[in-house]
Amino acid sequence: MSSNAEGGSAKAASHQAQQLLPGDEVRSSNEQRRVALATTVGTAIEWYDFFLYASAAGLVFNKLFFAGLGAQAATVASFLTVGLSFLFRPLGAFLAGYFGDKLGRRVVLMVTLMGMGTATAVIGLLPTYASIGVAAPILLVLLRVLQGISAGGEWGGAVLMAVEHAPDHKRGWYGCSPQVGVPLGLLMASGILALMSVIAPGDAFLTWGWRIPFLISVVLIALGYFIRRGVDESPVFKEIAERKEQTSNPIGALFRRHGLLVLLAALVFAGNNAVGYMTTGGWIQKYASNPDGPVGLSRDTVLLAVTGSAASWLVFTLLSGKVSDFIGRKKTYILGFILQLGGVFTLFPLVNHGDGASLFFGLALLTIGTGFTYGPQAAMYAEIFPASVRFSGVSISYAIGAILGGAFAPTIAETLVDATGSTQAVTYYLAAMSIIGLLAVIALRDKTNVPLGPLHEEEQRERPFIWSAS
Repeated sequence: MSSNAEGGSAKAASHQAQQLLPGDEVRSSNEQRRVALATTVGTAIEWYDFFLYASAAGLVFNKLFFAGLGAQAATVASFLTVGLSFLFRPLGAFLAGYFGDKLGRRVVLMVTLMGMGTATAVIGLLPTYASIGVAAPILLVLLRVLQGISAGGEWGGAVLMAVEHAPDHKRGWYGCSPQVGVPLGLLMASGILALMSVIAPGDAFLTWGWRIPFLISVVLIALGYFIRRGVDESPVFKEIAERKEQTSNPIGALFRRHGLLVLLAALVFAGNNAVGYMTTGGWIQKYASNPDGPVGLSRDTVLLAVTGSAASWLVFTLLSGKVSDFIGRKKTYILGFILQLGGVFTLFPLVNHGDGASLFFGLALLTIGTGFTYGPQAAMYAEIFPASVRFSGVSISYAIGAILGGAFAPTIAETLVDATGSTQAVTYYLAAMSIIGLLAVIALRDKTNVPLGPLHEEEQRERPFIWSAS
């Protein structure tokens, strides 16, 4: 028998093995729902921790941990610590990708959850600059680095657990579960900060109120650990392990065979991330609540508007995953980037109007596009990388995209406004990043519903770019 015939027989056998009896279908569906819940809750907790820091950077840390600098320099330094963590995401992504492709997705998710939550809780206990001087910002930076390493490994594992458990025709929908965890994390972080701003108003918020949301992370870690420990390993990785086909050097294989694909995937995310980090990075919160700035809203009003926009982002992220199962990932992304461009040009005219309702509508309009350029990402990333290097490809592309996009977006925005005296340059910067993301996704082939198992590696590698030879 020829090798092609053998390959065809193996694929046919694989498809036959995947045919489920009615009882098996119910069990499989229940497991898929458990995975969706575990990835949503776990990712929400991880990003609650991450966004809590970013929100506090512009509201608290510039005043309490960088007090030895002038007001403007303290704000820039505080936002630089937000971006600093992104430089360590690739380290987390490399570590998680290596061990995730060799040891499995599940174990990596447990480790990253504990790392992120521990760092967040300890931040809530840190003494300030007034108490221990320069040691305070140094300790803060070290804990932010640990958050960055954890975040670099978390997303890839959550994505693959969700997508590799999902039915082929519902990958966009199930892949939304880790994506939805991100706006949920922002919703939780902004909501608890807004609540504490009411419970501990004025100086009380700076004295002790800001610490409570960080300390709550201990409870959330325990919840996330309990939920995640009951979920089975990804069926794709199980098949790889059973066939003993783990790649000895998945990162080397990734860059040797798929380096350009990693870059394009990273640019797609960078186009979304730079725009999204206007709120998730804490810059809008600082800009709109600055009493000496052009908007001058109260901290409570700003936090409530951001919380409302996080709910809107969640809705459009969910919707886009469903849409991508019908029209494909690529068309959904193209639509999303067009909508995102529209949101970028309406953002600051509404924000600068100077009232809470306009701030909310400006942010909510922006979330239509950022939702449609984020919801399908889990499914699209999983589909464009072969099974043997998928964890590495997904994690590293995401980490590089985060550096190119969101890492220093708040610092860039602050610098542009400081240099020009207006937000117009920020608009052009965000529009340019959106166009870069649009061009990158146009360069990728749509591989919606390609089989994800190790028997289909050749098909997964096949014609990944629009200019590939047929």
